[in-house]
Amino acid sequence: METLAFIGLGAMGYPMAAHLAKNRPTLVWNRTFEKALKHQAEYGSRAVPLEEVAEAEVIFTCLPTTKEVIEVAEALYPLLRAGTYWVDATSGEPEASRRLAERLEAKGVVYLDAPVSGGVAGAERGSLTVMMGGSEEAVQRVRPLLFYAQKVVHVGPVGAGHAVKAINNALLAVNLWAAGEGILALVAQGVSAERALEVINASSGRSNATETLIPERVLTRAFPKTFALGLLVKDLGIAMGVLEGEKAPAPLLRLTREVYEMAKRELGAEKDHVEALRLLERWAGRAIQ
Repeated sequence: METLAFIGLGAMGYPMAAHLAKNRPTLVWNRTFEKALKHQAEYGSRAVPLEEVAEAEVIFTCLPTTKEVIEVAEALYPLLRAGTYWVDATSGEPEASRRLAERLEAKGVVYLDAPVSGGVAGAERGSLTVMMGGSEEAVQRVRPLLFYAQKVVHVGPVGAGHAVKAINNALLAVNLWAAGEGILALVAQGVSAERALEVINASSGRSNATETLIPERVLTRAFPKTFALGLLVKDLGIAMGVLEGEKAPAPLLRLTREVYEMAKRELGAEKDHVEALRLLERWAGRAIQ
C-alpha cells in the first residue's frame, strides 16, 4: 500500500491529514513538531523529520502561502524521487506555482495545485470541494487519494486551481460585505436582522453569507476563528493578480479588495474574516441584530 505524506497541520490540514491516515499509511510533518506528534497519537499517522517526507509516493501540502510551499520544496529537493506526486492544497499563487511545477518536473516530480473549499467543518467531515490544476493523467492518479473531499473538479492546467480558489474567495468577500451593508440598512429601517434574513434566504438575494455566516456567527455574536481576515486579504491579492494577468475589467472586485485591506488595518489580520462586518457596524453605529 502506497505511503502518503502531509505537510502543514493547521486548522484545515490537521483534519485533512486525519482522513488520509484513516485510509493509508501517512507521514506527517509540521513546523511545530509537537502538533505532528499529537496527530500521530490521535490518528495513527507517523510524525517524521521533514527529510523523511520524501519517502512518500504522494506528498500533500497545506501551508499559509506559496512562499512556504516553495521553501519546503527546496528543502526536500535533493531527496525527492522521480515518480512522486505533489498535491498542494494551499490557497496559493498561480504563477509561482507554475514555476514550482517546472522546478519539480526537473526531478521527475508531478505537481498539482489542489486548493479546497468548505472550511474547517468540511475538512472534519471529509466533505471538501477540491479544485485541481494539472494534467488529466495526474488528476486521475491522485483523485482516489483525496479522502477529505466530497467533490473534485479538474479545472485546468497547473495554476488553474489556485486561480479558481482566489476568485471564489473574492466572491465570498463581495457577498459577505454586500449582505452586511444591506442588512444594516434594513436594521436602520426597524427591521430585525433575523426577519430580514428569513426573507432574503427565501429569495434571490441569498448567499452563503446570508444563509450561514451571518446567522451563525454575526447574529449570535460568536465570531468563531475559522479563517483569518489576513488570509482572505491574501487571497484577494492573488485574485487581483489573476485579473491583472488577463486585463479583466473588475471594478467591484478591486474595490472589495480595498475594503478588506481597510478592515484588516482597522481590526487586525488575526481576526476571523466575518469580523470584517464589525467595521461596518462601527461606521453605522449599530449592530447587525
